[in-house]
Amino acid sequence: MSTNVNPLIREATEADLPEVLRIYAQPELDAGAVLSLEEARSRLQRFSSYPCYRLFVAEVDGAVAGTFALLIMDNLAHLGAPSGIVEDVGVLPEFQGRGIGKQMMHKARELCAEAGCYKLVLSSNARRTAAHAFYESLGFRKHGYSFLVEQEGSSDEDHRPSRDSLRSAAGSGDQGHT
Repeated sequence: MSTNVNPLIREATEADLPEVLRIYAQPELDAGAVLSLEEARSRLQRFSSYPCYRLFVAEVDGAVAGTFALLIMDNLAHLGAPSGIVEDVGVLPEFQGRGIGKQMMHKARELCAEAGCYKLVLSSNARRTAAHAFYESLGFRKHGYSFLVEQEGSSDEDHRPSRDSLRSAAGSGDQGHT
């Protein structure tokens, strides 16, 4: 195993997107099926329309080595305590095994604690057993079930709804539960 490093974990900028997309293109993540740089820029700009949805990168010696997204959302249940959701976690192969993923998840937990979150959750594809062991080593535990409904024209690997479809669904009155 390589020597652990102490990455700088910071909010991503548009300049980081080529490296973030390279991380997502890995076979165990999106297997090369990633957004174009222009589409990624547009999506990153949309993050700012959410109250607390941010993309982070872990930087080692000036190079982007890993990334994750964190959404902290308000709730009406749980006495209004917010909850955190981690998405899109990845570390480049040449940086794996050096503590970067651990530091990124520590940062996510720290940000959730600062926001008063009652929980931090993530989901991981059932086939990613090494990732499951990693998350469990950090104190995450399997809890409940994750359910998925594939939308028409979408697959498990491509399930990103448009903002308009989310707005439309939110107005339908039938809200789901996690």
